[in-house]
Amino acid sequence: QVTLVESGGGLVQPGGSLGLSCAASGSVFGLYAAAWYRQAPGSQRDLVARVTSTGTTTYADSVKGRFTIARDYVQNMVYLQMNSLKPEDTAVYYCNLASSSSTYWGQGTQVTVSS
Repeated sequence: QVTLVESGGGLVQPGGSLGLSCAASGSVFGLYAAAWYRQAPGSQRDLVARVTSTGTTTYADSVKGRFTIARDYVQNMVYLQMNSLKPEDTAVYYCNLASSSSTYWGQGTQVTVSS
């Protein structure tokens, strides 16, 4: 069983930066792809960034060049560094671990970009 706990959300002004963290329990962390998703009110949950078990990263077009995903295999952590934030980045951000047979979600953390 895997438990994910996100932290680091909050209110930030446009153009600012924010870092999210996700702590993962369980012994399978290194075997799973890790990702961040986000969901704005009235919208579907969309992939923001993903890093495979071997370290390959992919990003949504809307965040390329601004967001960076990273993982720590020793501490079982997943990070999302968000720079040059825009109001349209406002959403609840969810941490995700997934394999071909299982997927796990955190409870989500709110990110609000507003002046």
